[in-house]
Amino acid sequence: MKKRNEVTTTYEDYFDVAPGVWGMRIVFANIYMIATQNKEWVLVDAGLNGFAGRIERMAADLFGENNPPAAIILTHGHFDHVGALKKLLEKWDVPVYAHPLEIPYLIGQSAYPPPDPTVGGGMMSTLSVLYPKKPIDIGDKAFILNENGSLPHLPEWNYIHTPGHAPGHISLFRNRDKVLIAGDAFVTTQQESAFSVAKQKKLVSGPPKYFTVDWKAAAESVKKLRDLHPAIAATGHGKPMSGQELRDGLDYLVSHFKEVAVPEQGRYVKESAKTNRRGVLYVPPRPFSPVLAASAAGLVALGLYTLVKSYQKKK
Repeated sequence: MKKRNEVTTTYEDYFDVAPGVWGMRIVFANIYMIATQNKEWVLVDAGLNGFAGRIERMAADLFGENNPPAAIILTHGHFDHVGALKKLLEKWDVPVYAHPLEIPYLIGQSAYPPPDPTVGGGMMSTLSVLYPKKPIDIGDKAFILNENGSLPHLPEWNYIHTPGHAPGHISLFRNRDKVLIAGDAFVTTQQESAFSVAKQKKLVSGPPKYFTVDWKAAAESVKKLRDLHPAIAATGHGKPMSGQELRDGLDYLVSHFKEVAVPEQGRYVKESAKTNRRGVLYVPPRPFSPVLAASAAGLVALGLYTLVKSYQKKK
């Protein structure tokens, strides 16, 4: 196991969350590993593409070489939570579990509703137009979670359906010590801002705006998690939070959700995307954004300038 940093209570590559629970930040998204009662372990989410090796090394450090997880559980299937999944499955022949409303995006059946770069808040929002949008296809490795809230290989845990950010988004909860893995139902940094993401300043925030497609459901999901009174929350983005800091942050977020979480403008603010177990049924029209239009015009102008200069040099 890597040497502990006594000041930050983290390791070189990963950090403690609670007894038997560890996390690792991969660029700007977190993955988690949970030890089971039977000396097995479960992986929660799979981070960004290109980082399967880091996840494998963390697993080997914690649980020994050649010891794959008993299962992989996905909070949802956005690109920053499934990026390394296909590569991991090449080495680990294990089942992947998700809510039934997430399955279409894991078996190549449907793309998610497109991200919304018009929501504002910072560079991460603006760049969302470039984020991968196509579904992945893991075929027969995808399995549906039981509707009773139980989780495979994790008898102490249950899952809560927390839609809004994604149709089949789930959060994981261990009742005995009130440990919550919230995914992106809420996060503990301002994920829309590249500066905040880089600094990792703790702040209980709503789900990342650029991917959230149902704000009414998102508000209800945050309230549902607040009402669990979690002692520790580990989220898809940001550092774990606990105690009074977490309680106060969740109370404020629930009480002021519309003001602090819902964007002033955006594709899904007035009208939500419609989905079912087959995937996307309807997406609201894309709003016009003067800022994005100007950015696009700037890129076109730059491209034309580059072509002209290139032509002139050839002459």
